[in-house]
Amino acid sequence: MTFLALLAALFVVLYLGMPMFAALFLLPLAVLVWVEGSLPALGELVIGQLDGYLLVAIPLFMLMAHVMVRGRVVDDLYGAAFALLRGVRGGVGIATVAACTIFAAISGSSVATALTVGKIAIPQMLRYGMSRKGAFGVVAGGGTLGILIPPSAPMVLYAYVTETSVGALFLAGVVPGLMMALMFALYCFLTEKRAVAPSAAAPGEAQGEVHGAGLENFSLMRAGWSLSLPIFVLGGIYMGIFTATEAAGTGTLYAILIAALIYRSLRWRDLLDGFGEATRTSAMLLLIIAAAAIYGYMLTKLRVPQELTELVLEWGLSRTGFLIVMMVLLFVLGLVLESFSIILLTMPAILPVLTQLGIDKVWYGVLLTLSLEMALISPPVAMNLVVIKAITGAPLAEVNQAIIPYMLMLALGTGLIIAFPDIALWLPRLAGYG
Repeated sequence: MTFLALLAALFVVLYLGMPMFAALFLLPLAVLVWVEGSLPALGELVIGQLDGYLLVAIPLFMLMAHVMVRGRVVDDLYGAAFALLRGVRGGVGIATVAACTIFAAISGSSVATALTVGKIAIPQMLRYGMSRKGAFGVVAGGGTLGILIPPSAPMVLYAYVTETSVGALFLAGVVPGLMMALMFALYCFLTEKRAVAPSAAAPGEAQGEVHGAGLENFSLMRAGWSLSLPIFVLGGIYMGIFTATEAAGTGTLYAILIAALIYRSLRWRDLLDGFGEATRTSAMLLLIIAAAAIYGYMLTKLRVPQELTELVLEWGLSRTGFLIVMMVLLFVLGLVLESFSIILLTMPAILPVLTQLGIDKVWYGVLLTLSLEMALISPPVAMNLVVIKAITGAPLAEVNQAIIPYMLMLALGTGLIIAFPDIALWLPRLAGYG
């Protein structure tokens, strides 16, 4: 099959050490010269692909995440969750899942969620008797919620590439995200036999910052400010006050005000670092998008979308069969590529097949995101696993073993959403999308 042959060629080029944007640029050019003997009008292709207002939302959401991380927002999120759940069996693990869920709705980044929550939560979980395997697994698994629970940069890119409503995608990620968080929390409850004594010192209390019931009230009050951020951003989108791009900009400003005026932990240096990080990441992404425009043009010229559609019809694949095949392919791609590249590589070829089979693009977007989440924690060297190793110094083999139950739960969640699309589509339909 042409598509698989092109993917294999791309992997070979990447294995030789070529950067992703260069590989996506040079490989299709070589194929086009070989097939057609000439090159397209590259300038028009690239400018046409980059000329999108929605793309501005991605660096702004990245900057918002950076500000909230540097503002030490997760300290109070975890402290509040711990204070409420420490008397429940497995409560310290459930508190970590809760903190990951809330922080995911603020940062939109799986790696940032695992890194930031993990630094605080792992020492606390080990301190209160949770197993090393359980502590490592819950942070790595909970961190994957970052790109499923809105706002999510990969979802913004998917919406741009497929011309899908960002609001519908964000809403579609809410119920699956909460479902996965509930699965993770239930697993902690069933596997961790011990509960933390309700009188146990919570994070911050041991250092004498706040004591007793005052700590719970203090943490909840401070956490309220951070909880208001996703409500502000998503509420503005769904009420029609902001577009997604405007919501990203106003949300970033709101995050700066919270971190600087309420938490008083944001320095000018932190803000400049955030601008620099968002700029570097966005420049890399825009280069990949520009190169992907040429890659998509090559696929069209080689009739790859039509070939895939004909192949699906020839094999008689049902919607479910096609989705299972794609989830496996996306998982494999996720072992070697990051999420933005996977979206840009696959969607030009897959979109016509989705239309032919009557697969809702919002539904597919949630399934794609879940597959990318599984790739984030897939042994041997996925990003979230590397983060846990960096935090704890634990052997990577030990971290790999800890994540297996969470991979199985993500696979189960994906299967449930394939079998019952309304898990993802109910909320967007309730809000009037589609």
